[in-house]
Amino acid sequence: MKKLLYSIATLLLLSTGVKADEGMWIPLLLKKYNYEQMKAKGLKLTAEQLYDVNNSSLKDAIVWFNGGCTGEIISSKGLVLTNHHCGYDAIASNSTPGNNILDNGFWAKNNGEEKPIAGMWVSIVQRIEDKTDFVIGQLSGVSEKDRPAKLQEIYKKITDEFKKDGKFEGQMREMFKGNAYYLFVFQKFTDIRLVGTPPQSVGKFGGDADNWMWPRHTGDFSMFRIYANKNNEAAGYAPDNIPYTPKHSLPISMKGVKEGDYAMIYGFPGRTNRYEFSQGIDLAIEKVNPTIVKLRDIRLKAWKEVMDKNEGDRLKLSADYASIANYWKYFIGQTEQMKRLKVYDFKKESEAKFNEFAKGKPQYESVLANVENAYVAYRPIALQRTYLGEGILGVSMNGMASSLFPYATNAKDNKDTAAANKAIKAALANSEDFYSSFFPSADEKILAQILELYYNNIPADQHPAYMAVILKSKGKTTAEKFANYAKMVYAKSFFASKAKFEEFCKAPSYKKLMADPCYAMVDAFYSNYLTKYKPQVDAFTAAIGPEARAYVRGLMEMNPTKTFYPDANSSLRLTYGSVQAYEPKDAVKFDYMTTLDGVMEKYNPKDFEFNAPQKLLDLYTAKDFGNYKREDGKMPVAFITNNDITGGNSGSPVIDGEGRLIGLAFDGNWEAMSGDIVFDEKYKRTINVDIRYVMFLIDKLGGAPHIVGEMNLVK
Repeated sequence: MKKLLYSIATLLLLSTGVKADEGMWIPLLLKKYNYEQMKAKGLKLTAEQLYDVNNSSLKDAIVWFNGGCTGEIISSKGLVLTNHHCGYDAIASNSTPGNNILDNGFWAKNNGEEKPIAGMWVSIVQRIEDKTDFVIGQLSGVSEKDRPAKLQEIYKKITDEFKKDGKFEGQMREMFKGNAYYLFVFQKFTDIRLVGTPPQSVGKFGGDADNWMWPRHTGDFSMFRIYANKNNEAAGYAPDNIPYTPKHSLPISMKGVKEGDYAMIYGFPGRTNRYEFSQGIDLAIEKVNPTIVKLRDIRLKAWKEVMDKNEGDRLKLSADYASIANYWKYFIGQTEQMKRLKVYDFKKESEAKFNEFAKGKPQYESVLANVENAYVAYRPIALQRTYLGEGILGVSMNGMASSLFPYATNAKDNKDTAAANKAIKAALANSEDFYSSFFPSADEKILAQILELYYNNIPADQHPAYMAVILKSKGKTTAEKFANYAKMVYAKSFFASKAKFEEFCKAPSYKKLMADPCYAMVDAFYSNYLTKYKPQVDAFTAAIGPEARAYVRGLMEMNPTKTFYPDANSSLRLTYGSVQAYEPKDAVKFDYMTTLDGVMEKYNPKDFEFNAPQKLLDLYTAKDFGNYKREDGKMPVAFITNNDITGGNSGSPVIDGEGRLIGLAFDGNWEAMSGDIVFDEKYKRTINVDIRYVMFLIDKLGGAPHIVGEMNLVK
């Protein structure tokens, strides 16, 4: 095992073949593997200024924002910049028709006006440790079936030491399909307050129409502040907490960017699958992605009908709608681009080369044949998991009903009364938030349509027995039967009413829960999956696991001059490249920057997605751009780089070679939507808000120069 670990490390050390714009690199390893390439591209900082455990470095200004985005600290008073869409839920939930900060914007005039956001948190990495030797040593002799449970046991053993004083927390991350393991030590802050946001007509300009597209003209940013106790330590919300003093904050560059400029992005990319097998790509293109799109489309259309009728309801549903819509369009684009770029064919070619390399090598020669066998068994039931998660449990009321699964398990035969009561309290604690944005009429339509999709697209022999109960509903067609069944469920289920749900929770009854039509249905579909299909999914995972590990090891041996990087997994990474235009198709060239001129060209007061505040129009007419304009007098809005990012990088800082903030990443481009599977150096781009546009919007549009004043602006 020691020999294997040394082999992987050596291959990484000797690798030099991959272009610098590809790769999501672990900061701990930058000095060893990437630093010289970064300097050649334009980096002026030392390796220690990028990542250092003992002294202030760029890593200390990067925050994991609420588990799904990235943010950066941009002042000595804990001011955090992230995307508008990352703060969207907090902004929408603090909006009412009488104080509509989502549509009107908000800028705190002082610390006292900053809005505490319940449940929001940010974490800052303190250090990263390679735990590969220890973890793989502990896994010796463990079967593939028992491996997941054993890994959790090992992770707990490593991370429990950070719970002793409560100041830090540890998280383990698997790398290279299980060939390496790293520990990330965080300091987590939970007193986070909203400082400012532009109106969503700026922060979400272009809406779904422009999402994932370039050219882009969106001011996608919002601002928060980290608060700490008087000792500058992380603490829960308290009125007397003070702004956090960070180890490092990013200076703001007013210099602007030009094509070819060095750019690096530091953040927490969520998930990539660059080592996916060709069978997985085929399954995604032909089955999984189209199914996700159909199921999400049902929810979006039903919610949109509600949102269009009432401003208050629009505000309540805005965050959920935006979240679902974002990846609804992503899966459309990913499928389209995987086909256009022939990603499946590329993978097949790579695998053919691997098979040639593997001949005569017992550790590799059966890998791809075993993978094929695993997929042959898995493919017929692959959509079960999708239809359960995105379909059945994607219905709002069904999701609420599923929160009582723990209660039912422990209440049956009075198995564990304490655990049952705990489950009721947990569900009740979440009910206020759930019912505040629950619309039974829309949910009823969603349920009926999703049941019909399930019925038509899942083989009949895979249906739960409960489907026969549903089909007994009145109606000449199956569509009518599902509609009438859904109507009955929402008329009779206590989950359809906040008052009735709370009444149940005051005197919970296992018998009453099992008799509820919503719970009975959800339990039937979930149990069907749990008993018949989860074992097959687990068997598939167990079969693929060792083959994936062997495949990655084999690729490294097969390509000793190529630099390998691990898939993104919500751990801290750095990617580097440059500001770069591109040509998406024949006779079309996209410039690397957009300006406020483009906002005015797209502006349409009759289209919600392309409206703009009157004050912005006035500032444009007067050319009142302050010190934030370009040398030619135009107001920059966004620019693109060839950095390698994915979801989770939203809000990540785009940093120049001297460590100064030049923008923040907020999207990828349509032509490279297959980037989570295969990096395409010709088309892959990151779309970024120019930091000068951010400063202009805070100062001129928001009328908050005091916020700009606490930052360090440099030329």
